[in-house]
Amino acid sequence: MTPSQSDIDTEIDQLQSAYDAALAAGAPARHHPPRDYPPYRSSLLRHPEQPLVAVSGDPEAVELSGPVFGPTDVTETDNDLTAQHRGEPLGERITVSGRLLDRDGRRVRGQLIEVWQANASGRYAHLRDRHPAPLDPNFTGVGRTLTDDEGRYTFTTIKPGAYPWRNHANAWRPAHIHFSVFGTAFTQRLVTQMYFPNDPLFPHDPILRSVTDRAARERLVATYRHELSRPEFSLGYEWDIVLDGPSATWTEEGR
Repeated sequence: MTPSQSDIDTEIDQLQSAYDAALAAGAPARHHPPRDYPPYRSSLLRHPEQPLVAVSGDPEAVELSGPVFGPTDVTETDNDLTAQHRGEPLGERITVSGRLLDRDGRRVRGQLIEVWQANASGRYAHLRDRHPAPLDPNFTGVGRTLTDDEGRYTFTTIKPGAYPWRNHANAWRPAHIHFSVFGTAFTQRLVTQMYFPNDPLFPHDPILRSVTDRAARERLVATYRHELSRPEFSLGYEWDIVLDGPSATWTEEGR
């Protein structure tokens, strides 16, 4: 039987209350969600059940034999998702910018960041997306850039729409942008999601709410910055990505 939104909300609230009680009793904060979070139904089916396998020999050899990238692989327009086609995409134009930081707040330069997202109607340009919302022929929804010498990245894009995802009855995902951050090689890839302020779907989304630590969850929400807005063109949002440490950005490892 497919659970209702009310069933999922109740389960989420119970798990949140249990976490809050454990935290109040002195348990350490958990910045990353459990890999098998019941309200996020597919996590029960595809999370790792066995310990990670350690690489024998020289771990660097694995990276050296894999794909690599460099500045010549990223063009000046790859970070503008509104300029990849001849026509103008539909929707609210936004500028998203932030810094890539290490655990000590130091800016990390020269790192590849990729994004992908739904269009303004909440549909991905993907063959498996069956959401009956219109595709936009002028918006593919993917981009990439390298962080500059200050560790900053910038994307120009369209604010994505919410979309149904069939986790439970009447399940809708809040507007979000997927981010992929690479280290010095593709084997060091981290994947996360950025959300927008004051989305009414936040309380009902099992993926976001699987981050039970409230501070860690709040760090996934971008901040509106008027100084990043471009006059008569786009609204500006700022979102920093912290790679590790107590203020680390939640990532989807193990999902």
